[in-house]
Amino acid sequence: IISDEPGVYIEGSHGIRLENICEVIRDEETPQGEFLRMRFLTWVPFDRDGIDPQWLTERDLQRLNEYHAEVYDKIAHYLNEEERKWLKEVTAPI
Repeated sequence: IISDEPGVYIEGSHGIRLENICEVIRDEETPQGEFLRMRFLTWVPFDRDGIDPQWLTERDLQRLNEYHAEVYDKIAHYLNEEERKWLKEVTAPI
């Protein structure tokens, strides 16, 4: 179990860091060797107020929207109706 914490820090100004807890698991074996991958254990939506889509590529947007769809699918059934409504809003495609 590890944390994946990509971030950008502007010295003396500000920074942002995204964090997920992940399990490292075996993925595939090829002639080049055995490879590992990370499987998310935490499923939390990213704060949309901190996202400026103009700086994201189409692939970035696709990955973000896929992640948010998975967040909703993974945790919505644990929530009551009001909480599910909130989650639907914060995980809607950008």
